[in-house]
Amino acid sequence: MAQLFEQSKKVIEAHLAGTSIRAISGSMIAYEGNVQFKSAGFGGGEGVLSGLKRRATGEKLSLMECNGNGRVFFAVNGQNVTVVNLDNDTLQVESQQLLAFAGNLRTDVRFAGVGGMSSGSGLFTTTVSGQGQVALLSAGGPLIHLEVTPQYPLIVDPDAFVASRGNLNQSFVTDVSWRTVVGQDAGEAFSLRFDGQGVVLIQPAER
Repeated sequence: MAQLFEQSKKVIEAHLAGTSIRAISGSMIAYEGNVQFKSAGFGGGEGVLSGLKRRATGEKLSLMECNGNGRVFFAVNGQNVTVVNLDNDTLQVESQQLLAFAGNLRTDVRFAGVGGMSSGSGLFTTTVSGQGQVALLSAGGPLIHLEVTPQYPLIVDPDAFVASRGNLNQSFVTDVSWRTVVGQDAGEAFSLRFDGQGVVLIQPAER
């Protein structure tokens, strides 16, 4: 299996030994060794249903496949990077925050709530499930890991949400007033609420 490492705070390093990884198209900044690159199409699962979901939501991933022997380095616009290990579980992630993934992993599109909001953030998200590693992007600094327990549900700004994992139920809170207080009163105000047991990853900046 290919391996992903945090080469620095803003660069992911992938080690290939006759193996392959998938990454966001255009994210490769350097490589060494005998490595081939080809388009991997769009992520979001296989089949007609997944294709329709991607077309309807716009939640699509333009991916490239890197295979061979060597090292490949990835970065996007100086954003911070974090490697998350999956062990036959599922990571729900905003597609623009996904950088690369390696291992026996499958992507799909998940409906995360009702429509009708002024912002599309959090309505449809990409899921990555299986066994392997996922490299995530975060703007403004490193990812912040927030634990959710049944006793302490979590409210998150949808523009700060990056990913979540665990036994979590996501819903919308539409009666929020804090956006008006801080001057973010454009459009319909809503937040994401997470109940259950798990971890939510947010970035210290808004999209």
